Amino acid sequence: MAADTAMDIPHPVTSTTSAPTPSTASKPERLPVTVTKPTPFTFDLGSLLLHDPNPLPAHPTSSDLSTTARDCAQALLNQLLTTCPITSHPTDGVLLTLPPATFALPREKPLPPAKEKTKWEKFAAKKGIGASGKKGGKDGTGKMVYDEAKGEWVPKWGYKGKNKDGEGEWIVEVDEKKERELQAKGDGSGVRGEGRRERVEKVRRTERRERANERRGRKGGVGGGT
Repeated sequence: MAADTAMDIPHPVTSTTSAPTPSTASKPERLPVTVTKPTPFTFDLGSLLLHDPNPLPAHPTSSDLSTTARDCAQALLNQLLTTCPITSHPTDGVLLTLPPATFALPREKPLPPAKEKTKWEKFAAKKGIGASGKKGGKDGTGKMVYDEAKGEWVPKWGYKGKNKDGEGEWIVEVDEKKERELQAKGDGSGVRGEGRRERVEKVRRTERRERANERRGRKGGVGGGT
């Protein structure tokens, strides 16, 4: 009888099985992977950016902010994993290729100030001096010029220069007035060689002007010394 009474008391057994363990009580609830909002999100996957147009409560709590942040992060991950190509590399591992960014992010720092010109650049701009060199320099005022007919860069002057265009053509346009003037000279000159004669005469005038300047400079130097 005593043995039967002892077996009829299930209290110790019931208490050990029904009481929750600490690990079971602290286990968080598994949140859903799918995020549904009244107004859909907009994405810029190239910048890893998500815009949530849904308004927050008037006085949001920490729980509201945490829930909203979690939903946005989950939605961004879902979009990345479903739209971006995923590849596997033997050394780098799994790679996810992002598309080009579409949202213009603002600059973190202001624009750098414009680089100040050097003394030579200021002098050249004041005097109208260009950067000489191949292909006309930076401002197109160098020794070379692009010939659209030939499709290449040629010198502005001199051998095969741009200023000699038309001299080697088998037919040239004739200015009637200039042709009559040349014929009146009676020296057999024609319009084809007129451009060369003008250049030669210009060079001669420049040389005469230089010699005259040198003579005036010598006279002024002697007079100043005495």
